[in-house]
Amino acid sequence: MTRLLLLFALLLTTGCTHMTATGHGHFQARSLQFEGRLFRYQVFVPARRDPAGTPIVLFLHGSGERGDDGRRQLQAGLGPWLQETAGSFPALVVLPQVPEGEEWLGRNARMALAALDAAMAEFDADPQRTYLTGMSMGGYGTWELALLQPQRFAALVPVCAAILPPHGRRSSLRVAQVADEADPYTAVVTRLHEVPVWMFHGADDAVVSPEDARQLHQAALRSGANLRYTEFPGVNHNAWDPTYRNPAMWRWLFQQRRD
Repeated sequence: MTRLLLLFALLLTTGCTHMTATGHGHFQARSLQFEGRLFRYQVFVPARRDPAGTPIVLFLHGSGERGDDGRRQLQAGLGPWLQETAGSFPALVVLPQVPEGEEWLGRNARMALAALDAAMAEFDADPQRTYLTGMSMGGYGTWELALLQPQRFAALVPVCAAILPPHGRRSSLRVAQVADEADPYTAVVTRLHEVPVWMFHGADDAVVSPEDARQLHQAALRSGANLRYTEFPGVNHNAWDPTYRNPAMWRWLFQQRRD
């Protein structure tokens, strides 16, 4: 009888938390055969998951983490933060990888969305709490994927991102969805008008100028779009560390929900 009472008390406690323990948060390697090519990606599985559906974040890495090893995308940006907070981070995270010399465009953009679909189905993610973030090249990709599926994401966090190619750098680094628009900034905020966005950029970024972020912010202010912008004084290209280590950003992100 005593053992039954203890078990009943344990079940009540578990029910009150509305969470299911899965051990320590960890990465699980996955692969995806997609449009004639094998892609490897990682899924971070949090220590505790919500039976009603766990929030899920799609993270797009920068150009330095490209490859086909399925691991390099963990080395900068969100990956290190997940390793530091593995015991407490509350969401699933999908981390796909772009092949060498390519961008988050075309097949790679579709692949990232397919990896997200696969992880959502496997780990019972909450479609109403699906988020998208990326840094540098992955920040460009954040805009690209959001414009491909503007009704999908509950919120976006582009980090040191832009819309047009950086001055003097590779022209392939762009947001193709608005590349032919006369005013790409207004086009972006118009198409994503109702999607909550929080952009972050270093004021002294010498790799991707903050000018596009400033232009987007001004376009959002003119149109009343749901976009906020934080610029870090004295910070160069690495705006991802102060962004992903910002508790206020995560609180804001996980408060957003699709209807």
